[in-house]
Amino acid sequence: MTESTQHGQAQHGRPWVPWLVTALVVLMSGGVMYLAHRGTSQAEALAEQSRQSALDAATRARDAEAARLQLEQKLAALEAERAQLATEKEQLSSEKEQLSQTVQEQEAELAKLKATYDDLQDKMKAEIAEGAIRLSHAEGRIQVDLVDKVLFDSGDASISARGQEVLTRLGSVLAKVEDKSIQVSGHTDDSPPSQKLQSTFPSNWELSVARAVNVVRFLQDTGGVPARRLVAAGYGQMRPVSTNATPLGRARNRRIEVLLMPDLPSKRTPTAAVQRAVAGGTATKAQAKPARGAK
Repeated sequence: MTESTQHGQAQHGRPWVPWLVTALVVLMSGGVMYLAHRGTSQAEALAEQSRQSALDAATRARDAEAARLQLEQKLAALEAERAQLATEKEQLSSEKEQLSQTVQEQEAELAKLKATYDDLQDKMKAEIAEGAIRLSHAEGRIQVDLVDKVLFDSGDASISARGQEVLTRLGSVLAKVEDKSIQVSGHTDDSPPSQKLQSTFPSNWELSVARAVNVVRFLQDTGGVPARRLVAAGYGQMRPVSTNATPLGRARNRRIEVLLMPDLPSKRTPTAAVQRAVAGGTATKAQAKPARGAK
């Protein structure tokens, strides 16, 4: 028996071998495919995990950035609030200093006012005692009311000898006042000037203004009161302090008022009828020396 014959017989005697080989190949192929699929699934899972981790990291980064921005905003707000509080503290400190300075200035002003008031009381004590002069003060002002007979003869605007002596004493006090405006205002009762005087004083306006201006000139020229502090005003019979129905009331209304007030623009607006003449200004007809006579 030849060798090829033996080999053919052997193959014929084992018909399962090809199937076994095929099965092994299929199994191996399946194993390889399984392993490959498994590896792919694991890779995909790892990739998905990495992607999710990256998303989570990005989310945390955004959250961290948002938190940082929020903290910066809070810090900026706190810094602004701190700066505002510092500014308010500085303002309060400045206001406190200003208030303290204002209080000191007011106390000093009150002290000077009292000194001036006491000086006037001392210089005018005789006239105050007889009721010819009334002295008062309120709200940083001092007012001296002089009845007309102390300064003028009846119906006259020229200052009498006694009036000059009184005004000399008054001027010695007023000349020392440095921070006050001094308004001298003339007032009359409601009786019109006599016919004899009407050519010089057509009405009480002219008479009251003339008397005020003459007092202002005397205080400036003889009393040494600075002209820039003096104001002359005439009110006629428009501002009575008493009734005009009795002789005593009319006597009180015929007066010269000397008002010392803060050297600031007055809040009171005089009526249109009030006539003013600053000492040293243009002379008016009312400033001319009138003839003497009874009013």
